[in-house]
Amino acid sequence: MLDSLIVPLFVTTDLPPRADLAEFGGLLAETARTLDHDGESYEAFLAGKVFWLDRPAPARQGAAEAELRFAGMLGYLAASGPGHTTRGVVADVRRAISTAVTGRYGDVGAAPAVFAIRDRDVRERTPDAALYVDTRDAVPDLVTVTRPYL
Repeated sequence: MLDSLIVPLFVTTDLPPRADLAEFGGLLAETARTLDHDGESYEAFLAGKVFWLDRPAPARQGAAEAELRFAGMLGYLAASGPGHTTRGVVADVRRAISTAVTGRYGDVGAAPAVFAIRDRDVRERTPDAALYVDTRDAVPDLVTVTRPYL
């Protein structure tokens, strides 16, 4: 079995009004596939659920199309290899997610917030209607060690 660290994770960010939630979730999950720390890369697996934290703004006559929406993801990040710390892994995934979100959606005013949370919070705070996402074709051992948390 592969050495791994599992971190309960919360990600939030603003997205353009017409952003697709499933696409956003896929972007997060695929971004976490390979992370970098001090020039060394390592494999990771992200699984969780994405959801809107707000309701769509009602259509108003003459309203600007630029009203942002607030999206979130609660889940688990499994990082391969020994010697990782929660703080280090979260910093690595934060950098990767910020780069990916900015690259896909442009500058939405603030970098995504990415932080470790309690395992209990993932289970208790994930909305029932949230969409499941995970890193496709990830290292099988990372998927296996994460599965009991899901």
